[in-house]
Amino acid sequence: LRLLPRQRYLRAERAESGALERKRNVLCCLLSRILKAERRLHIDNLVFRVLAACQKGELGPGLQFPSFCCHSVDVLSCVLHLLNQGYLRRQEERPHVLEY
Repeated sequence: LRLLPRQRYLRAERAESGALERKRNVLCCLLSRILKAERRLHIDNLVFRVLAACQKGELGPGLQFPSFCCHSVDVLSCVLHLLNQGYLRRQEERPHVLEY
């Protein structure tokens, strides 16, 4: 009988999943903040504004990430998450417009 060495990749997976969760939380907060200010916005404009804020480093008060990089897929994933949670909704006659 021989004991296997402790697997190191499990710690790496936990750290990586924590970083992804923090990134999703930041993007969801940014999406909510932008939509609160605008009340309703076309989904393309919303994605553009979030990406621009990420590139400029304007993530909000108290949010400091030295190398925060996001893509449109990340933003759209967060939009779908917020839609499923009920924080956002689509207009019946114009489903491409999101409301807070």
